Amino acid sequence: MGIATVVKLLLFLYCRSFKNEIIKAYSQDHSFDILTNVVGLAAAILADKFYWWIDPVGAILLALYTIINWSKTVLENAVSLIGKCAPPEMIQKLTYMALCHSADIKRIDTVRAYTFGAAYFVEVDIELPEEMPLKEAHDIGQSLQDKFECLPEVERAFVHLDHECSHKPEHSLQR
Repeated sequence: MGIATVVKLLLFLYCRSFKNEIIKAYSQDHSFDILTNVVGLAAAILADKFYWWIDPVGAILLALYTIINWSKTVLENAVSLIGKCAPPEMIQKLTYMALCHSADIKRIDTVRAYTFGAAYFVEVDIELPEEMPLKEAHDIGQSLQDKFECLPEVERAFVHLDHECSHKPEHSLQR
């Protein structure tokens, strides 16, 4: 158990140096493993040397700590996992990037960004000239998508191309 605890300590220190939220979660998991190993071992040794009930009390304290600690973590991250809309500043940044991307973009129809884990999924609908060749339109859309995906806060981007913006909303069910 001592070797496992030392390895977990090294992994904790290594993971803590990253800024990525997923790797930080690993860091938190490693620190929890260190705590449970140390408290579990100490409680077992103390129970063997002094009072039998120290070991179950240590287990109960670890269980309570686990419930409280991981409940806080779930509450902190639940919003990111369920798809929260990006703040207006992010939407403005994406809109500005789309507007400045190509002189051929006639209009920006829709800009959406929502959380997907620690980063954003981005959807942008742009209007291009109706007579524009498909290859040219595709290249504009693809390069804009690539530009969005270079942003550190963007996980994935989708750029939808259209030749007009006066239509009814797409993909909605009419009943």
